[in-house]
Amino acid sequence: MLCRGRGVPRRSGRTRRGGERVTGAFLALASALAYGVADVVGGLLSRRVDYRAVALLGQVGGLVCAVVAALFVPADRVHVADLGWGALSGAGTGLAMVFLYRGLSRGDMSVVVPVSAVGGVALPVVVGVALLGDRPSLPAWAGIVVVLPALWLVSRSRSDEHGRVRAAIGNGLVAGAGIGIQYLALAQADDGSGIWPVAVGRVAAVLTILPIMRTRPGGPERRSSSGMPAFWSAANGGLAAAALVCYLLATREQLVVVAVVLSSLYPVVPVLLGVTALRERLSAAQAAGLVGAAASVLLLTAPI
Repeated sequence: MLCRGRGVPRRSGRTRRGGERVTGAFLALASALAYGVADVVGGLLSRRVDYRAVALLGQVGGLVCAVVAALFVPADRVHVADLGWGALSGAGTGLAMVFLYRGLSRGDMSVVVPVSAVGGVALPVVVGVALLGDRPSLPAWAGIVVVLPALWLVSRSRSDEHGRVRAAIGNGLVAGAGIGIQYLALAQADDGSGIWPVAVGRVAAVLTILPIMRTRPGGPERRSSSGMPAFWSAANGGLAAAALVCYLLATREQLVVVAVVLSSLYPVVPVLLGVTALRERLSAAQAAGLVGAAASVLLLTAPI
């Protein structure tokens, strides 16, 4: 069984009070909101400049944000194991952002986003139940079952004009695996480690992306990130780091699988922004996905 720092068993098996569950659910949904906005901005930036630069500068900005947050959140005990879990989580983040932005830069949103979203949920749920001892309630199980097709439907773009389906699926699978590792590893850090695992994770993410910067982009040529794109890439990374901070705090109040599923509802955000701000029309599939996402939130936050 995976454990939290220095062999201390994870808390997922203990009974949580109603207040803790509500707080954990709120933090996980806040994480989803922040990640959803960050994905929108990151996707737009990756279509203008080199997606690798967007990913790298995002992690640099996230590092600054995470260090500032870590200085303000008390840390009773930070063990090497906690930092190791944070580093593994950051490596997952680095891979996820590079391959997600790579797919978005090629215009393959309709494949990359749903594949990565579903993969990022499925992996932590399977590992959480099989290895971590998480035991969701019956309503929570129903919410998990509902959320997978809901995420797929809500994140499907109206346009299916993607000529590289196989490559898009590959990008989505790698991004989904990275997201799953990010969530699973970060949840193993001990409660007393504060936000330092997130900060160390941003360093690991930068180190993961740096070698990729030396390779050819393998897509449309775009100018390097400079000036305002560089600023917004870094600021967007700070928002993504804030999302991870919210997720980490959520895992300390909720079952990991529940925190993962609620945090993974970020694909809903771009759709809602499109409907409210851009007056876009929902497809039937997206409408069904939104209904499913709402149902999963109700089921996952239902009192046991």
